[in-house]
Amino acid sequence: MEKKSLALQQDLSAVVRTNIKRFYIYFVLALVVVVFSVIRLDEVAFFERGHFLSPDNIINLLRIAVPIITVSGAFTFLMIAQYIDLSVGSAMSLSAVVFALMILNGFAFLPALVITLIVGIAMGALNGFLVMKLTITPVIATLVTLSLYKGIALLIVPGGLSAIKGSAERPMPAWINNYARQDVLFGLPMAFFVALVVIAALIIAQRKTLLGKYTAAIGGNPTAAALSGINAVMVVWLLYIIVGFCAAMAGIARASYMSLGDPLSGDTMELACIIAVLLGGTRFAGGEGSVEKTIVGAIIIICVTVGMLTIIPAYWQTLAMGSVLIIAVTLNHLLVRETVKV
Repeated sequence: MEKKSLALQQDLSAVVRTNIKRFYIYFVLALVVVVFSVIRLDEVAFFERGHFLSPDNIINLLRIAVPIITVSGAFTFLMIAQYIDLSVGSAMSLSAVVFALMILNGFAFLPALVITLIVGIAMGALNGFLVMKLTITPVIATLVTLSLYKGIALLIVPGGLSAIKGSAERPMPAWINNYARQDVLFGLPMAFFVALVVIAALIIAQRKTLLGKYTAAIGGNPTAAALSGINAVMVVWLLYIIVGFCAAMAGIARASYMSLGDPLSGDTMELACIIAVLLGGTRFAGGEGSVEKTIVGAIIIICVTVGMLTIIPAYWQTLAMGSVLIIAVTLNHLLVRETVKV
């Protein structure tokens, strides 16, 4: 009888731990929203139109969340496969600069979009080549390209200027804002719905396609994956290309939202992506993760980043992000450890 009772307690404990791992990210999001909802926000410019949960402020939050939710979804695949891309922020910045430069020089939206996406794909392909073909450690390879892409972005910007932007002699066309600011549905712009399509495609790819299965297999047990005939070189190379593509999409959205191409607009994006992925429960050791939960983690980061402006000065934001990273790593470690015990 005692053995049955002990077994029942162990089974119940296992169920509880599994459910905590499955749903904790949603509880964290709810907690963040509740905390910032009880703080007076009316004196903060971003919230001058009302409460944290007012429709206008939710729409603003979703608009500025477009870059991180676009990039972090693809970033999840890389981390599931036990790889990382530290150049994603610089790739986003370079894409924003390239897009803004073409718009300023008279390109229509579609050609500028296509060329910028090609640039993003090329950056991802270069990262994949360095890591998978030259077998350079991912951290080292993408640190190199981080400097390379940022350097190119800074070189493109004319001397004396901080960004690609219009002037009295040659103004930036007003329609550049349309993609990331003009209301399409429910007060949200086209950029948001494009991001939703990208996220949906990534979720489907993870759950229903060989790419998702191969990615998990490579991250879970690379030796077994190789013995099963999985071409890890091509799979991971493709993942880097997807990340580059998504970074370009994010850069286009940021340039459209700001009406300029800022070579520093993607700074700290790699840190934000890592936090979002870890908050979403992806194992740092690879093999397991969820694009859907990463997106929830990304929304938490946006809420915290914006909400923190009501509590601490802007120059403390980096410290705040570091603190969130520590929390994310700790939660990730505890959840993975509990899973192993089960």
